[in-house]
Parts: sequence; structure tokens; C-alpha cells
Amino acid sequence: MTDPTNDSPIQTTAESPIEGPVEGQRLSAPDGVAKSALDPTAPVPSRIFFGTVAIFSLAADLWTKAWAEKNLGDYTTKEIVKNYFSFSLAKNRGGAWGVFQNQREDYRRAFFLLVSGLAVLFIAGMYRRSYPHQTALKWGLPLVLGGALGNAFDRIRYGYVIDFVDFYIIKNGQTHHWPTFNVADVCICIGVVLMAIDMLFTQKRAFVPRASA
Repeated sequence: MTDPTNDSPIQTTAESPIEGPVEGQRLSAPDGVAKSALDPTAPVPSRIFFGTVAIFSLAADLWTKAWAEKNLGDYTTKEIVKNYFSFSLAKNRGGAWGVFQNQREDYRRAFFLLVSGLAVLFIAGMYRRSYPHQTALKWGLPLVLGGALGNAFDRIRYGYVIDFVDFYIIKNGQTHHWPTFNVADVCICIGVVLMAIDMLFTQKRAFVPRASA
């Protein structure tokens, strides 16, 4: 097409097409979303830290149980704080508060070992999907793992769990007694509380599965 008043042709150009995503190209993070949380290669909390806390919890539990076996007789009491706190060796064949205490030994042991195994798998998987900013979770998971392994080792070795920490209140001739427990139970309880704190108060980020190692 030419302009009748001008010998030079009028150049006409078509609009440039809008470029779309190229196949195989990694898209950027949406506005307002933390990019580090969407990066499949984002770092996870240290595995060395996880193992150290879990092993320390397990070692503390096994050591204190060995001490209790050596220094306390079966179902005897060593008073530490009168009317409140003592060490008393007990052999708990059931769970917390004596759950499953009267079940058959083979059923009871299989049940608790299965629960312990599932707990280990759950904890390991949850830790792998956690992020360094989740401080409460970073501490809570290995504490629960160490405690679970401590009680599982007892069930494998003895068929029961050794408990020896005994809290109670004696007032007006009445005794209010908390079930006897051990260091593994303390680690589990603290770990569960930390996991709950992470769930309630830690800011969550969008999750994308990490790239395989």
C-alpha cells in the first residue's frame, strides 16, 4: 500500500504477539508469596541437629532408667520432696495411665511396636518437609523421636516400660497421684507441646514438594 502524495511506501507492522510460558520453564513465585518457601531446593533444618537431639533424648532416657533399676527396688519409694515427689520403680506393661495393661502380652507388644514404628516414619517425613524458620518444630520432632525410641527399646527388651518419676500431693489425709513416668515421657510431652506451638503460631508458607536428592 502506498501514499498517493508520497512515493515511499508506508510501513505497517503487526503487533508483537504476547509471549507465554515456554514449556519446561520455571515460573516465578506469585506476588506476596515467599519465594524461599516455593523453592524445591530450599534448605531443610540440619539433619545433624535432628540426630543429635534425638540421640541425646534417647541416651538420657536409657541412662536414667538404668540408674533407677540399679538404685531402686521393684515398687519401692525413695522420697525426694516430702508429700510431693519421689522416685518409685514401676514396670508399666500398658500405655499412658495403664492403657492396655490387661491385654495379652503378644498383642500388647505388637500394638505398641507398630505405633512406635509409625511414629518414627511420621516424624522423619514431617521433619523432611519442615523449614529452618520452624524453630519449635525443629526441636519438637527429635524430642518426640528420642522418647518414642526409648520406650520402644524397653518393650523390645523387657515387654514393659520402666517408670520411676512419681509426683503426688498428700493433703488432708488424701493422696492425689499423677501416673508414674520417665524421661522418655517428658521428652514426648515437651515435643508435642512444641509441635502444637508451631501449628498455632508459626507463619505458614505455600508448600511445594522439594526436589529429590
